[in-house]
Amino acid sequence: MDAIDSVFDKLREFAKDSARLVKRCHKPDRKEFTKVAFRTAIGFVVMGFVGFFVKLIFIPINNIIVGSG
Repeated sequence: MDAIDSVFDKLREFAKDSARLVKRCHKPDRKEFTKVAFRTAIGFVVMGFVGFFVKLIFIPINNIIVGSG
């Protein structure tokens, strides 16, 4: 019986924590949304440039190591 109570206690605690989280969450206003969207777009662009330059550097190195034919 003690094992069942411990499982239900964990579930109750999870439900309370989840309810507290949902109460604290709010829908972002226009200013907050545009700020988050802009920063996310900058992150995508930066990661794209990093990937591009890594690929640009390692293609010639890979061709030198493997050989061209």
